[in-house]
Amino acid sequence: METRTALLVGGSGPTGPHIAAGLADRGYTVTVLHRGTHEVPDPDGYEHLHADPHFREPLEQALTGRSFDVAVATYGRLRLVADALAGRCRDLVGVSGLPVYAGYHEPARLRPHGMPLLAREEAADAGRADPSAQTVGEGFARKVRAAERHVLALHTEGAFRASLFRYPTIYGPRQVYPREWSVVRRVRDGRDRIIVPDAGLTITTRCAAVNAAAHLLAAVDRPEAAAGEIFNVGDRDQFTVRQWIELCAAAAGGALRQVSMPFELAGPGRGLFPVSHDAHLLVDVHKAADRLGYVEPVPAARALTDTVRWYLDRPPDERAARNLVDPFDYAEEDRVIEAYRRATAGLLAQQPPTVVAAHPYDHPKEVRRGDGPEPRS
Repeated sequence: METRTALLVGGSGPTGPHIAAGLADRGYTVTVLHRGTHEVPDPDGYEHLHADPHFREPLEQALTGRSFDVAVATYGRLRLVADALAGRCRDLVGVSGLPVYAGYHEPARLRPHGMPLLAREEAADAGRADPSAQTVGEGFARKVRAAERHVLALHTEGAFRASLFRYPTIYGPRQVYPREWSVVRRVRDGRDRIIVPDAGLTITTRCAAVNAAAHLLAAVDRPEAAAGEIFNVGDRDQFTVRQWIELCAAAAGGALRQVSMPFELAGPGRGLFPVSHDAHLLVDVHKAADRLGYVEPVPAARALTDTVRWYLDRPPDERAARNLVDPFDYAEEDRVIEAYRRATAGLLAQQPPTVVAAHPYDHPKEVRRGDGPEPRS
């Protein structure tokens, strides 16, 4: 049997080990190309190439004389990785991200406010701003979209068959930005409260690392269906910030009273957000299931519980913890909560009684004359 080869660019983050194992399970001989800063768990089964995928020269040097049946690019500068792999692989599965969508970083720039809800893949080309008035967030979105177009142009030219997957907020073991730690650490520290902006009703698309890897592996399994396409990535079930906190706290063996404040006044609570703003970041994730037959390996609630238990057993190291926007300044949180309570106490006391909306439809207790259908003339 002919040996099939696969290259994984990246590999030591949360999705990498799942991708490498999935490729090996499919019969590929796996080579992992990464910087060497963090090693892939259980690395002995794979060949390793150490090169920085953010720069063309080390990529070219590492890949000289090499070719692969499939390459999965999860890290580095996608444009440069694609250029280095042109003519060196039959299929390229690349990772992009949700910041490609206008409004991801700057929701107030759009009308109506924020990204479209359940944004489909083609929405990345909608709502673009006038280039002459380009902002930092819009500029970043344009760069991400330009990299996607560059890869698809190489696909059209025949350099490889390419498919692209837009990662959302990824959670799971080995995440360099351990968001769940904001909840887990508070439970461990004995805190009984947490500030949440806007009642915690904001929704941010999340995906467990194991599920994100399965999206990419679905393209490996069905390359013809994936070729030339872009897919959003996300768990089937999504949670509000409030629900996410409740699930994380329960998995950590505790509970946190959520103190709601308007986003503008929430201070430390804004550190809970992967992107600090007051709009939903919710995309449609049905395309991968429809076109590639993607099936979610792990339900989101279970994957989130598994992630929390990982952090209970293996708290993030100091470097990862420093990546969080959350400063864990409990004294400041208590000060903000008390200041907000004092400022709003009078307003709350003056609120009128709750008005119960009247039901607009009749509920007759007996048949009345004229209740039947109108007679025909």
